[in-house]
Amino acid sequence: MRGLMQTQMLVDEAVEALQSQISDTAIIACSGGIDSTVAAILAHRAVGSLLHCVYVDTGLMRKHESEEVAEMFADMGIELKVVDASERFFRHLKGITEPEAKRKVIGEQFIRVFEDEQALCGAKFLVQGTIAPDWIESGGGERDVIKSHHNVGGLPEDVDLIIVEPLREFYKDEVREIARKLEIPSSERQPFPGPGLAVRVLGDLTPERVEACREACHIVETHLQAAAADGKCELPWQYFAALLPVRSVGVHGDVRVHGETVVVRAVTSLDGMSARYSEIPHEVLAGISTEITNSLKGQVNRVVYDITHKPPGTIEWE
Repeated sequence: MRGLMQTQMLVDEAVEALQSQISDTAIIACSGGIDSTVAAILAHRAVGSLLHCVYVDTGLMRKHESEEVAEMFADMGIELKVVDASERFFRHLKGITEPEAKRKVIGEQFIRVFEDEQALCGAKFLVQGTIAPDWIESGGGERDVIKSHHNVGGLPEDVDLIIVEPLREFYKDEVREIARKLEIPSSERQPFPGPGLAVRVLGDLTPERVEACREACHIVETHLQAAAADGKCELPWQYFAALLPVRSVGVHGDVRVHGETVVVRAVTSLDGMSARYSEIPHEVLAGISTEITNSLKGQVNRVVYDITHKPPGTIEWE
C-alpha cells in the first residue's frame, strides 16, 4: 500500500497530465465502476466543465446499475447524461456468439454512441479508464492477446476522437488507493467488465438470457455479501454468475424441464492479474443454487461452482 502522501502525489500528477493533454471539450464513458469513476473525477478536476460525462445503458448492466450510478454521480456533484442504447446493442449483437466478436461489436457500438454525443457537445477528446491489465490482456507491448477489452482492443480503427488514458500505467490495487484518497463511493466496489453481462452470457445474447444472468448475478452478490457480513466467509474480490448454453434435464415439481446451466464464480485477488478461487462454504453455495433455480424455474435447472485459478483460467468466462 502506498502512503497517503505518495497517493496524493499520484493524484496531483494525473491532474496536471490531464490539463496538459486536454485542450478542448472532452467526453468520458462512466460505467460506475472504479476505473471509469476515478478517471472521471481526475478529468473533472483537471478541466471542469470541458468534460462531458455520459453513462450508456447497454442493456447489459447489473441489476439496479443505472439508478445507482446516476445517484452516485449526483452525490459527487458531477453532471451525468444517461443514454439508453440497449436496443442498439442487442440489435448489433444478435446472432454473435464468439467472445472476441462480441467484444469488438461492443467496442464499436460504444464509440459510435460517443460519436453521436460528440456531435452534440463538440468533443475532441475521449477520456477512458483503461488500466494496465486491460492493455496487457489486449496484446500491449510484446505480449500475446489474451482477450481484447472494449476500451482497448475493441476500438474501431476509424475513431475520430483523441484518446486520453490517465490510469493506463496503474493496476487495480493502485486505482483503489486513488479512489479512497478521492473519497469515491465505488472505491471498494467489485470489478465489473466493460462489456457488461455480454461476457457472462455465453452463446446468444437475447434480452431473455441476459435478464436471467442479471438475476443470477444479483442472487450471487446478495448471498455472498450476507455471508461475509455474518462471518461465514470473507467477501471475495470478485463474484458473479455466468449463464452457459449447456442444457440438461431437470424436474420442477412434477414437470420435466430442459434448462440451461449457471456457473458461480468467486475469486480472491489483489490486482486482477492473477487470482485464486474463493473457498465458499457449501451451505452458502447451496443457498445460492436453491434461489437461482427457484427464481429461474424452467430456464435454469443446474448450478455449478468454478474452482479454477487464474492462470490458467481468466476471471471472466469470456
